[in-house]
Amino acid sequence: MTGQHGKFVWYELMTTDMDAAEKFYTDVVGWDARDSGMPGIRYTLFNVGERQVAGLMTMPEGALEMKVPPAWLGYVGVDDVDATAAKIAGKGGKVHRAPDDIPGIGRFAIVADPHGAVFAIFKGIGEPPPAADPMAAGSVGWHELAAGDLDTEFPFYADLFGWTKDQGMDMGDMGVYQIFAWNGAQIGGMMTKSKEVPSPYWLYYIGVPALDASIERIKAGGGKIVLEPMEVPGSAWIVQALDPQGALFALVAPKR
Repeated sequence: MTGQHGKFVWYELMTTDMDAAEKFYTDVVGWDARDSGMPGIRYTLFNVGERQVAGLMTMPEGALEMKVPPAWLGYVGVDDVDATAAKIAGKGGKVHRAPDDIPGIGRFAIVADPHGAVFAIFKGIGEPPPAADPMAAGSVGWHELAAGDLDTEFPFYADLFGWTKDQGMDMGDMGVYQIFAWNGAQIGGMMTKSKEVPSPYWLYYIGVPALDASIERIKAGGGKIVLEPMEVPGSAWIVQALDPQGALFALVAPKR
């Protein structure tokens, strides 16, 4: 896999109930779901047509005992998983799962930034699939970090992945919302989390055609809205929600 360093390349939901989560997201987002066929593990693939978007798996053994809730995990492409993991540790981050191979797929590690926001790093085997429109329905189009401290976290990620500052929006008492870019294209934003938020986290925005219809499907499927619909720059609408198992996710749409 070439030219992917610093790009979000995969998303994975770790949950307590795969069957319920599969039904919820196929209803809300419109994804197709199919078994991956990976030996020795049940792993479901979410697809838009033939394009794979995300994975679904049961939470690792011991996670619940550690009070780790169901959550979405984003994978960032890197040129060298081992070297990047070592660099993360050397810069004050943490390696939660040491670099390991997925036979026939690639190599990965699960890590955290110095304030504890968890993400994964990945290098695949072979060439990546063709790039898709990040704002298309079913794609993950935006990546948002509620940071422990924006002033120290942005340099951490910029040094790791080559991300650059784009527009910065003054949110008043909430501080600056810093949009960041990869290879010149906006891919997300980050800001210092509010004091009410217990720990830093990454949040992923999934594209849908229209927001209100998806919100009704969230509610009908047992999910909960945690941030009411709001319009954001770029003539888009967003909503943040919890799925029935408690994983936080967000939707983005061009209209209500």
